[in-house]
Amino acid sequence: HVDDDLMREVAEVHRRTSPQQTWLVIDAMTGQDAVTSAKAFHDRLPLDGVIVTKLDGDTRGGAIVSLRHILGKPIKFVGVGEKIEPLQPFHPDRYARRILGMGDILSFVEQAQKAIDDQDAKQLEEKFLKNRFDLDDFASQLKAIQKMGSLKDLLGMIPGMSALAGKLNMDMADKQMGRIEAIVNSMTVKERRNPDIINASRKRRIARGSGTSIQEINALLKQFNWMKKMMSQMSRGKLPPGFDLKNLGNLAP
Repeated sequence: HVDDDLMREVAEVHRRTSPQQTWLVIDAMTGQDAVTSAKAFHDRLPLDGVIVTKLDGDTRGGAIVSLRHILGKPIKFVGVGEKIEPLQPFHPDRYARRILGMGDILSFVEQAQKAIDDQDAKQLEEKFLKNRFDLDDFASQLKAIQKMGSLKDLLGMIPGMSALAGKLNMDMADKQMGRIEAIVNSMTVKERRNPDIINASRKRRIARGSGTSIQEINALLKQFNWMKKMMSQMSRGKLPPGFDLKNLGNLAP
């Protein structure tokens, strides 16, 4: 639905302020309704292009992509998160691949380059080779992943993984990363560097400090040990026994 009174107001504001550029922000979740609204704005205002938000939601945004053809104006940016960093340039060819479930490796690499410092990556590689990967490194990798965007969006960039993203509870997974960070932050420096010393009494203290449970701490330590083993074997050109991407779907709550 388009409010004619508000449309007249926005047209008057545009006339009085004479902006250098005019961009229409569209919510991808509204689907075909967004196309109708965009037409109404295009009839009243000299639009320079479109910015599409919430493309990290359940919608694939197929109707939104048609705006380029309908309006004859470019989609300049897309929002895939709630912060400023997830506002990204729109690449139609890459997005078409993601809609088709073919992934978007170029965007994945670009996000990784922004989130991961070259020097940090080199130091981490050296730790992998020397089998000195600790919980500080584990936490830093989680932070780097969070900087790259939501897990659902990241999986959508990897060819063949978009179906997995639909099976997993991504909102729960993102929240779980925050709880993991709280657990690690509640550990002492000595515990983060030497997780093997974390006994039952230490787990109780960490659980109280992080607002989590001993079961969550046990799960984190198990996950850390698995990741450490995996990285150690991958650095030698092998994968640990039982590593199979097809089984990742079983992690869904």
